[in-house]
Amino acid sequence: MSRIGRMPIAVPAGVTVDIAENNKVTVKGPKGTLERVLPVEMEIKLEGAEIVVSRPNDLKRMKSLHGLTRTLINNMVVGVTNGYEKKLEVNGVGYRAAKSGKKLTLSLGYSHPVEMEDPEGIETVVEGQNVIIVKGIDKEKVGQFAAEIRDKRRPEPYKGKGIKYADETIRRKVGKTGKK
Repeated sequence: MSRIGRMPIAVPAGVTVDIAENNKVTVKGPKGTLERVLPVEMEIKLEGAEIVVSRPNDLKRMKSLHGLTRTLINNMVVGVTNGYEKKLEVNGVGYRAAKSGKKLTLSLGYSHPVEMEDPEGIETVVEGQNVIIVKGIDKEKVGQFAAEIRDKRRPEPYKGKGIKYADETIRRKVGKTGKK
């Protein structure tokens, strides 16, 4: 039995969960509304203030979908109550981030500034000149946009310059040594 899949999801006060046909789950909460179509094979039931996900049989595919479905619903519930955020740090001489309106401008040592528009449902906040916080209610979108920002200049292993996640450690390398 899937350990994650069989855990019930507690629905906090102020959150409404609606399960339509074809397993279209809509979660409304104080921060907004999220909806997602989940695998049709899974059985999603609302029992009181809890959501229970069960699988029809023990085929490999059903086992793998069981935990996934439960986690996706849980991420939606957490998203509409607390929201998600990812912190990025910009390291390097002359590297900086600035925000104007919905536009994030990054100076990353290229000949041009890199401009990025906030996607719908995602908000970026710049603290100081080198900390970017990506906030939103959809975990997938927050992670994706944070990854896209990081891709503009990935951290390099020699000096550690680039954009990295706040909790990421960069494996450093020793540079070349000259011939004697």
